[in-house]
Amino acid sequence: MEGVVEKPDVIGALFGQTEGLFAPELDLRELQKSGRIGRIEINLDSKQDKTNGNINIPTSLDRVSTAIIAASIESINRVGPCKAKVILNKIEDIRDARRRIIIDRAKEVLRKWTVETMPGTDEIFREVSEMLRLQRVEKYGPEELTAGPEINSAKDIIVVEGRADVINLLRAGIQNTIAVEGAKIPQSIIKICKEREATAFLDGDRGGDLILKELQQVTTIKYVARAPRGKEVEDLTFKEIEKALKDKVPVEKAKGRRKKEQPQAQQLPQPIPQQPKPQPQQRQKKMVPKQIVEIAQELNGTLESVLLDKDMKQVERMPVRELAEKLQQQKDIDTVIFDGVITQRLVDIAAERNINYLIAARVSKAMKQPLKLKLMTFEEILA
Repeated sequence: MEGVVEKPDVIGALFGQTEGLFAPELDLRELQKSGRIGRIEINLDSKQDKTNGNINIPTSLDRVSTAIIAASIESINRVGPCKAKVILNKIEDIRDARRRIIIDRAKEVLRKWTVETMPGTDEIFREVSEMLRLQRVEKYGPEELTAGPEINSAKDIIVVEGRADVINLLRAGIQNTIAVEGAKIPQSIIKICKEREATAFLDGDRGGDLILKELQQVTTIKYVARAPRGKEVEDLTFKEIEKALKDKVPVEKAKGRRKKEQPQAQQLPQPIPQQPKPQPQQRQKKMVPKQIVEIAQELNGTLESVLLDKDMKQVERMPVRELAEKLQQQKDIDTVIFDGVITQRLVDIAAERNINYLIAARVSKAMKQPLKLKLMTFEEILA
């Protein structure tokens, strides 16, 4: 603008020179009265007989109406007594700008939320390791009977025959177990069966029948669960364990069922010595170094593993869950001892790494064993 003008002059020009150009719905005064146009902001700066400034007009009109209003304001050629020129600088949809601000803030909130709430690798390993730690076997009573970690806190308990049964149930997530560990029932078993609701979970053979008879005479067990006929609790799969415990019966019915089965059993032919579990492999004593025997005894029931070099020196000790990965990284390993099951995957890794011995609690069925690799179980070397 040529000359010095003030804000009232500009306001007058805005309303005066645009009035009557269009219908009332596009008149600035009417639009301001209805709230479709907000408070008009004017900033002026006068220097050397010239005035420059900015005019900001907020509006909630649609894009077409906003463009018409902008063009009509741009047509103003005088402000007060001075010639003027209005130039459209920018039309900005503040809703788009606001949306961008909201989206950027949402990204920041999500990133911070993800970082703060997602557990780290160390935390995940700690949780899993804690679960494995809780599943280790414990000793119970003056006889130091093998038991699960929840034997002292559980309201109901499961009485099994031996240590291997307790370990197999631990692997299935059942921790309220205790083992008889012998033909004679220990006093600790008699006492705990009086204090808790006890279920006897026994092998499906004559040995299980004898243990059941003994338990019925000296304890107050309430229920009886049996492994399938001819099988032992320590060899059952998770589904077989689950089914056997689901099908448990009151001890009174177990008595009657055994009596009914006895006559039928007498009609069966005498068992051939080879029909029970294959004895030659179980009783065959494997000659191994004393260090291996001691390590096997120590690892039994811990779900851990030990790696030895050719000089029988310990290279590393780790949880069984890390064994396969560690074997692929290690060199010069001669013997692997672990409280777990020898699987085909471990056999393949051991053969690839030129390992000579795999010694574990069990060996999986249908194994393809390389000629140079020797597989042994704890039972074979501890016989």
